[in-house]
Amino acid sequence: MAVVTFTDLHTEAGLKALESFLSGKTYISGNQITKDDVKVYAAVSAKPSADLYPNASKWYDCVASKLSASFPGKAAGVGISAQAPAAEAVKVFEAAADEDDDDLDLFGDETEEEKKAAEEREQAKASTKKKESGKSSVLMDVKPWDDETDMKKLEEAVRSVEMPGLLWGASKLVPVGYGIKKMTIMLTIVDDLVSVDSLIEERLTVEPINEYVQSCDIVAFNKI
Repeated sequence: MAVVTFTDLHTEAGLKALESFLSGKTYISGNQITKDDVKVYAAVSAKPSADLYPNASKWYDCVASKLSASFPGKAAGVGISAQAPAAEAVKVFEAAADEDDDDLDLFGDETEEEKKAAEEREQAKASTKKKESGKSSVLMDVKPWDDETDMKKLEEAVRSVEMPGLLWGASKLVPVGYGIKKMTIMLTIVDDLVSVDSLIEERLTVEPINEYVQSCDIVAFNKI
């Protein structure tokens, strides 16, 4: 339907025709704002009632938002207000088109950089939600080499291990016989970030911590 068929947009009949035409559409000519939208927008004296004309009201807001965001300082200083005359609105559109002959990105279409940034933000949000979705509480026994092992230094060595998703908790020394004590320690982990097996094999029982730690055993593992 051509834009010229939208007549008397200040009347109820004209707004009803526009409302009917916009059913299922975002803009006059499809999913992209065009000169047709600008002309019709400028011909509407005020925003259509959202109760009476929901399609037209939504379309009006979309066009107003696009124009407001896209033309600050452009078109030789001609601006668009919420109720701009048709001549000024079309002049702004045409002036912008002259500056960009291929009509690309006239209304704030995302650049490749903006799309990439938006995708990265979404991935970061999804990653954060995933990382925070599962946590576990672990009780671990840390055993020294013998009764001469400095248990204070053993604990300091264990707690020196820092990594994303790992939080050390309370600890205590428990006698195991022959003057030897083991350290029982609590830790909380984010499941997607920390593997307890890897923590033990790659951090707690290798140099330099294995100077004090002979072995580690998981006593309890509970999902939080």
